[in-house]
Amino acid sequence: MIVKMKFINISGPREDIDRVTDCYLSKYEIQLESALSELKTVDNLRPFVEANPYRDALTKAEQFAGYLKAPEQIKPDTGLALNEMFELIRSVSEEYQQLQDKKDRLRKNIDDMRGRQQIIAPFRPLDCNLQDVLNYKYIAYRFGRLPLEYYFKMQKYLEDDLNAIFVEGEHDDSHVYGAYFVSPGESSKADSIFRSLHFERFTLDGEFEGTPAQAYLALEREISKTTSQIEEIEKNVESLLNSHAPQLIAAKNRLEELTNNFDVRKMAARMGENQDDYYILCGWMAEDDIKKFQEETKGDSNIFIMVEDDKESYFGTPPTKLKNPKLFKPFEMYVQMYGLPAHDEMDPTLLVGLTYSFIFGAMFGDVGHGLLLFLGGGALYLWKKIPLAGIISCAGVFSTIFGFLFGSIFGFENIIEPLWLRPIDAMTTLPFIGKLNTVFVVSVAFGMCVILFAMILHIITAVRNHDIGSGLFDSNGVAGLLFYGSLVATIVLFMTGHKVPATGILIVMFVIPLLLILFKEPLTKKLTKSTEKMSESKAMFLIQGIFELVEVLLSYFSNTISFVRIGAFAISHAAMMEVVLMLSGVETGNPNWIVVVLGNLFVCAFEGLIVGIQVLRLEYYELFSRFYRGSGRAFTPYTNKMKAKIKK
Repeated sequence: MIVKMKFINISGPREDIDRVTDCYLSKYEIQLESALSELKTVDNLRPFVEANPYRDALTKAEQFAGYLKAPEQIKPDTGLALNEMFELIRSVSEEYQQLQDKKDRLRKNIDDMRGRQQIIAPFRPLDCNLQDVLNYKYIAYRFGRLPLEYYFKMQKYLEDDLNAIFVEGEHDDSHVYGAYFVSPGESSKADSIFRSLHFERFTLDGEFEGTPAQAYLALEREISKTTSQIEEIEKNVESLLNSHAPQLIAAKNRLEELTNNFDVRKMAARMGENQDDYYILCGWMAEDDIKKFQEETKGDSNIFIMVEDDKESYFGTPPTKLKNPKLFKPFEMYVQMYGLPAHDEMDPTLLVGLTYSFIFGAMFGDVGHGLLLFLGGGALYLWKKIPLAGIISCAGVFSTIFGFLFGSIFGFENIIEPLWLRPIDAMTTLPFIGKLNTVFVVSVAFGMCVILFAMILHIITAVRNHDIGSGLFDSNGVAGLLFYGSLVATIVLFMTGHKVPATGILIVMFVIPLLLILFKEPLTKKLTKSTEKMSESKAMFLIQGIFELVEVLLSYFSNTISFVRIGAFAISHAAMMEVVLMLSGVETGNPNWIVVVLGNLFVCAFEGLIVGIQVLRLEYYELFSRFYRGSGRAFTPYTNKMKAKIKK
């Protein structure tokens, strides 16, 4: 069902806009429209330009709430005044920032120590006191690394004529780390040779103490100590936030409301100057909500409400808000996937819920599988509120019903007797055609009824929209209904052995409706007294019309035959379960129950998915396409009333 919407104007003194929004509008769902755009004929309208004073505080409150564990389970402290909330966030923010600054400094110290560790780590095998080495006066030293491919060449220089000593450190895949020692007089020569060997020098500062290994371990201990200090600060931060958790959650909730309320100014307009400055808000609200709103504010002299009746010609089309029984609520998802109904269309949700579940059950009739879908989908819908789970649960009910009609439970057809027939065995003899599976015949007959019903809905929609041409002469209008209805009646009479109407009557029943469809355009212009001339010649119009008429006839046939898939899937389900039972050894009397269970789960999931898609295809192409446009726009209130209730 589509909720009836009305366009509403709300105005009052400019300084009163926050009170009105907070006290009244936050309780109702209203889709605000830009007052500057909607009220173009009103003079002296100006926008609001104030910055939102709650935004920064809300950002901080959301940040702190995000650091709390399970904030949704914390009961807010609603006793705080607004100024107390601001003071709370300010004080917590200052203390939090002080702790964060201290933690950042400690982290920087750790990064520095990690960098020094990386420098000293490769020289840990060197057994020397770094302070002594760094203070040598009569020996020159160089710490660094040498590419592995030049290492052996360096040894040759040392053996020949280079008066230096190289002490190795650690090795990796590409370098040898170490230090060379040489007398000051030979240092220039040694530096030149080592540079030619691509020696990369490292500079060690004087803060290292003991051997390189001892210096490395000292840094590791210092890093561990600093890490413990950071963990202590994090505990202090957690303690700080937890001690104010109820107040922070309350502040966040309230500031969020105030921020949203203040942002209403983006859609509002100002009118007047200084002392006589007024605000104007406008938008769409449900008719029932408007009555409650007017009743609540009738004693408030600072708010003026005007409900517009001429919304269609002046304020555009209303948004669409759907309201359906809880049982059919999940099926709104399929309607929204196709397109929301416009305000002057009918809501097909109930029709989709009934037809989708019925067709799904006929194509997937099994008591056991139906119960699995019903229970599994229902539990998931109650837990997660997933619309598709609710649809699966409803479809499972009809699968269970058809399971009893077909006498099938988890593929076993010898446990219960069918209340109607077994799809794979039932046959019907038809004149001219011969023997045909009964479920095929019933599926086609059901499809004919669905198509006729969709045509009736098309006619009703055309009448409501005052579309005479579409209602009378369209292939889904009165002319199409007469032709297709006559065709269905003739086929039923012939197949049941009754007398078919005379040829003259058949010509009237078939030819006249087709001629009405063919000449839809000129007949519509005649009825509406339109003076618009045809864009093409009469000959071209006839040729184009004949081709379109052939296409219409083919579509009638293909759309009717399309419903054969209902019977086909009913039979394929029984056949697939026969294969599962055969593979599990049920026919031999020694079944493998693991195969039975896994096979049932596979069929339930795989075939259920395919059947669900096929039924949706029938809904969209054979039903929706005949009467439904789906050209509406969604109703999007500026605040969510249900969310506000949950927060409270």
